[in-house]
Amino acid sequence: MITFREITPENFEETIKLSVGEKQQTFVAPNVYSIAQASLYPTYNVRAVYFGDDMVGFVMFGLDTDDDRYYLGRLMIDRKFQGKGFGRAATLAVINSLRKAEDCTAVYLSVAPENTNAQKLYEQIGFARTGELNGTEIVMRFDFKTGDNRALTDDN
Repeated sequence: MITFREITPENFEETIKLSVGEKQQTFVAPNVYSIAQASLYPTYNVRAVYFGDDMVGFVMFGLDTDDDRYYLGRLMIDRKFQGKGFGRAATLAVINSLRKAEDCTAVYLSVAPENTNAQKLYEQIGFARTGELNGTEIVMRFDFKTGDNRALTDDN
């Protein structure tokens, strides 16, 4: 089961040492950058992603007060743990966490057009393209009213 844990002095070094494969490095900001960025935006959460006692990834999510949308802002699974379903499980856990916010009706994310593996994963979960761009990235939305909420019952 996937769990999220706060970034603490005890797990900070391990968190910032997580890395994706070489071909994926342009798709996600370094974790240390995301941790610093979240310190400026108190409506965002940064968490280490754990499977049991193993840290397998990192995630940043929360409310963007500029547009009043909830975002999965960053998700990375360490290269040693990729291909094992942790990205899907972490995405579902973020959706389940955000759906508890009373005013959250959808979860947004943006993905590089070249990151076809991530796009496929998000589409399988129930995200749909909005037609918007965030810079050059494709904006996708999981809508709690029209999304495939069956995916949310998966055992994370």
